Amino acid sequence: MKITYCHVSPKFIVEVGQKVERGEVIGQVGPKYVYGVKGNNYQDENGKPTNGATTGTHLHFGIRLEDEYEDPLDYYI
Repeated sequence: MKITYCHVSPKFIVEVGQKVERGEVIGQVGPKYVYGVKGNNYQDENGKPTNGATTGTHLHFGIRLEDEYEDPLDYYI
């Protein structure tokens, strides 16, 4: 299983491999413009580097099993 949090700030609050608990803040949405992030291919219509949130700050939460997206609501506890 792979869980993704897309369009979040590149300033993560947690680290890879860190155990987190339900309700714990792990990141923040936005900002719209991000500079100096290696490999970032997202740009707005004016060429400014974004986090992919070109319509405004938001979060895409995804769950993948064997590279196929699942409905996250199926995993809600």
